[in-house]
Amino acid sequence: MPAALAQAVAALLALTALAWTLWHGITEGRTALAFGVLIGLGELARWGSARTREPAPLGAAGALAYALLGENAGHHTHHGAPQVIAVVVAASLVAAVPHVARGKGPSPDQVARRLLSVGFAAVCFQPLYNSGLLAERVGHGPYFALVIVAVLVLTALCDAVLAAAMAHARTRWPFGPLLRDELRALLGIGSAVCATGAVMALAVAVAGLWALPVFSLPLLLTQLSFRRYAAVRATYRQTIASLARATEIAGCTPQGHAHRVARLSKAVGRDLGLFEPDLTVLEHAALMHDIGQLSLVDPVPEGATAGLPEAEQRRIALLGGAVVRQTGVDPAVAVVVERQADPYREQPLAARIVRTANAYDEMARGEGPSGALGGPLHALERLRLATGRDHQPEVVESLARVLARERSGPRGVGRG
Repeated sequence: MPAALAQAVAALLALTALAWTLWHGITEGRTALAFGVLIGLGELARWGSARTREPAPLGAAGALAYALLGENAGHHTHHGAPQVIAVVVAASLVAAVPHVARGKGPSPDQVARRLLSVGFAAVCFQPLYNSGLLAERVGHGPYFALVIVAVLVLTALCDAVLAAAMAHARTRWPFGPLLRDELRALLGIGSAVCATGAVMALAVAVAGLWALPVFSLPLLLTQLSFRRYAAVRATYRQTIASLARATEIAGCTPQGHAHRVARLSKAVGRDLGLFEPDLTVLEHAALMHDIGQLSLVDPVPEGATAGLPEAEQRRIALLGGAVVRQTGVDPAVAVVVERQADPYREQPLAARIVRTANAYDEMARGEGPSGALGGPLHALERLRLATGRDHQPEVVESLARVLARERSGPRGVGRG
């Protein structure tokens, strides 16, 4: 498996680098200590969970800067790639202790990615610099900076491929959309980390170690801003989840129905290759797809709307869309909610997915129009028979793949 293989290679790389450094001794210990402290502080300021793409951007930028460091205040450095990896490993281990004690340590995948990406950058740069080949070919002018940028671009691309491969092995979601999401993420915090790492390395070459705190401050402030943004998003999602539970509390829908539909909808969206922003809209719409039932005088038995007449389904969907628009939620969510009862050829893809996931959950639990014929297999067969008008065939087959992955192991749709 790629994830296990990456972790094994990272562990072997870390042990080899530590052994090499202990055997040969630390070169330029003051510089190593300064970067080790920076990386450690970045790891201590780690935020988010194991699902966050870059929970320690300051530590990542410091590690990349040390990997690309060739001079310190005009004096050549000679630390080499093994020492870079050893310093990153030691600083990360020390800084991880408080997080592990709180049960929020970094995931093995994150640790492996950090070591392999930093190791890749160091192996690409340090031998060329220490051999003098880089100075001979490009000197220390603009072309030197271009070499650093090129190494960072290659490192970022390799990290994106590795992250997508590890996520694919863990979740069995399609590799292509996962890689696309990782590449899109490079335009955000990934580009900030790479740019800060390059600037740090070039600034230390001219101004010395005093450049580290100066150029760390902007990224630290960015990290604090991201933490606030993440907190706002978490509150926003909790609000939507609370609104989704309103139909359950009122007795309009069975317990857990909205969350099951949202989980299945998001998994189908991933299987069909939707972008992350589209997946967010899809998940929120799925959570709130039944909210229109709160406006009904006579509740639908067990909230099973899939068996209602078409006109009644559309009326409830339009009522739901009107409610969503009054909550301040993204208008795109309201569009999906109010279009979920249309014929699938007239629906946006997200509405097609929500309609199919909702119908499946109602049929599979035996509380919808299938009655005694309820159950997963009968539900899928009924959905396939309804692909002429009600359900898009590609969405139904995607749902079948998601359910097959879910039944075959714990790595299916449960994550994300």
